[in-house]
Amino acid sequence: MKVILLQDIENIGKKYEIKEVKDGYARNFLIPKDLAKLATKKALQWLEEQKETVENEAEEDLKKTQEVASKIDGIELSIAVKTGPDNQLFESINNVKISEKLKELGYEIKKSQINLEKPIKELGEFPIKISLDHNLEPEIKLFIIKEKE
Repeated sequence: MKVILLQDIENIGKKYEIKEVKDGYARNFLIPKDLAKLATKKALQWLEEQKETVENEAEEDLKKTQEVASKIDGIELSIAVKTGPDNQLFESINNVKISEKLKELGYEIKKSQINLEKPIKELGEFPIKISLDHNLEPEIKLFIIKEKE
């Protein structure tokens, strides 16, 4: 029996693939649990529409992500911190603080998207890569400066 998979199913196939499965498996398991539907002419037309919709959504998402990447790429971000007498920081700068600073500037970047190997514990300039969807990686410059007293 030919069915259209409505979800990824381990050892069978991915969502929207047409697969040949045993009649009993389709009738008693896949179809009642809405994991698949029969591959009729009407269902095949529906499948084409779904694939087109998914493709259009992916294109839109890519455009939005590229837009965000081009806006972020190369921006300079400054974070002022309290320091001790030898310029040691009283706090470390991690991806959460960088994410919050970017949000203040209007960029919705999650802390998990900021590639920071370890927290920054010194003054200076640091290049930071941001991992966005579609393997886009804009880079920002982060300046850690002394807080004015």
